Amino acid sequence: NTHQTSHTFNTDSVMDPQTPRDEKLSAFCEALGLTPAADDENELSMDSSDPDSDEEEKKDEEGEDTIVPSVVAEGKGRNGSRKSPFKANKRKRSRSETHSSYNGRWKTEKEPDHLPRPPLHFLPKRKPGVQPPLSYSKSNPCPSEIFKMYFDQTTIKILCVNTNKNAARHLAAGKNFKWTDVTEGEMYRYIGLTLYMGILKRPQLKDFWRTSTIFQVAYPSQVMSRDRFLNITTYMHMSDPLADAVNDGKKGTPEYDCLHKLRPLYDSLLIACKAVYHPRQYLSVDERMVATKAKTSLKQYIKSKPTRWGIKLFVLSDNTGYTVDFQIYSGRSRQPSGKGMSFDVVMSLIKKSYLGSGYHIYCDNFYTSPTLFSHLYELGFGACGTFRSTRIGVPKTTENALTKKSPRGSIRWIREGPLIFVKWMNMREVSICSTLHTAFSGDTIKRMEKVKGKLQELEFPVPPAVMDYNRYMGGVDLSDQLIGSYSSRRKSRKWYMTILHHFIDIAVTNSYLLHKEMCGKLEERAMTHQQFLEQLTTELCGVSQKVQKMSYDHLPVAIVEGATGAKKTSEGRRKCRLCKRSTPFMCEACKLPLCVIVDRNCHKVYHSSSNKK
Repeated sequence: NTHQTSHTFNTDSVMDPQTPRDEKLSAFCEALGLTPAADDENELSMDSSDPDSDEEEKKDEEGEDTIVPSVVAEGKGRNGSRKSPFKANKRKRSRSETHSSYNGRWKTEKEPDHLPRPPLHFLPKRKPGVQPPLSYSKSNPCPSEIFKMYFDQTTIKILCVNTNKNAARHLAAGKNFKWTDVTEGEMYRYIGLTLYMGILKRPQLKDFWRTSTIFQVAYPSQVMSRDRFLNITTYMHMSDPLADAVNDGKKGTPEYDCLHKLRPLYDSLLIACKAVYHPRQYLSVDERMVATKAKTSLKQYIKSKPTRWGIKLFVLSDNTGYTVDFQIYSGRSRQPSGKGMSFDVVMSLIKKSYLGSGYHIYCDNFYTSPTLFSHLYELGFGACGTFRSTRIGVPKTTENALTKKSPRGSIRWIREGPLIFVKWMNMREVSICSTLHTAFSGDTIKRMEKVKGKLQELEFPVPPAVMDYNRYMGGVDLSDQLIGSYSSRRKSRKWYMTILHHFIDIAVTNSYLLHKEMCGKLEERAMTHQQFLEQLTTELCGVSQKVQKMSYDHLPVAIVEGATGAKKTSEGRRKCRLCKRSTPFMCEACKLPLCVIVDRNCHKVYHSSSNKK
């Protein structure tokens, strides 16, 4: 074919067994546009001017495997097995290695280092901390007042309206169940009961309404009946069911929103988290997994996380553990920047228009890249985080680098403008990149080390970037710990119900952190996490936290008191719990009909034997 002359070659010479092997190799390489390596393994390296190189750089930055073309030829290897004469070595094919911007040597802590310009000034858009109207309060508000800043009446009304619509839709479809419209007060009581169940665990929801067992609890039945709670749980809905049907019809098109069932509460909670509190200077970005095995395309698997299966969230938090912003991962961005998913995630959470400038951002090696940190530096944000040696733009030089035999406390660094790449030897090598720190400022840490067979406490030099990373990176982990301590989440086949309970947990945890901060300002003693949740539960349910002592005097009384005349023996008669005969008496404590007559004292028999059920 004359139109494909640039990709054709002499097949006769390749397939001819008499043709030398080197000529075959050259013919294959010419056909694929590849250059044979000069080593014995005949590795192939693509031309650096390949137009697809930008796409491969994106994959390398996101941690994806680079697909390398391989050519299979006839022949046998040294072990007698068939083997390709061209070995596609992933390490040598990594695009990031061709973008090393530094070819000098690694410097030591003894060599001086200086920031190219003074540290960034902290200029937040609002005064950090609790915002009005809570900040105007001269006394510490009760837990329910803080919680209702996140789940206000508008949000609860949306929940009630859409839940009632969903129940009506199922009734119209022919399902048989009792239903009355959920009110706003009832929805708050429902949330209060879910928090109660997060503190007091039971294997099944129905166990909270069990009676006549040593495991019974009296509180839930005083707030809501079992059937009513289960019905609300079954038909709970955050979005309009009719709008859901319209959205489902758009599957496979760009207009489809996979988070449509969450959207009303998702948007309102994000606004509330930002409006009620303005974060302090030190922020961290990390992932969070909400455990679920429900059937949904949002489900992810991350081996390194304690919760391996679940829905992934990208979270922005300050060092107090307050969840400032979060983003549910729903797949690749529809409008990618071309700089990798980790770049897009951080830039979607770090909004200068809301935060201001001068913030310090800490992240792990999934997000850290020279491209991201340089861009944040231009926007007025400092950044610090561990990095992967395969990232594009990271120095690849090995001159004067750390080795496995380097002594503990050894430091190596390279500065490229505002970026500094530091490697520190602890038990293993630690790699960290920063736009905030110098290479070494004289800090030391104490660690136990074996010296001549004996453990001794020794001091080792440590870079300031490592010290600050350990101090401020744990904001999201602290938030996860607080949420996990008393989570309201229960197993559900509906993925959006799992997220709804996580929304409640975020609101409760943020409320508790605001309570602690306000107590600190007012110089009051803050409640513990459990005390805060217990008081919040009772306030949402509208009951007193102090339970009245129940009388356990099982005395026989008349079922209907005050009956006169002929009605004395007939008014209010019920079947006896034991003998099933009609009786006008019942137990005052148990409220059970029991006979009390001369020849049949069922009341005594019931309370003195194991007949209780």
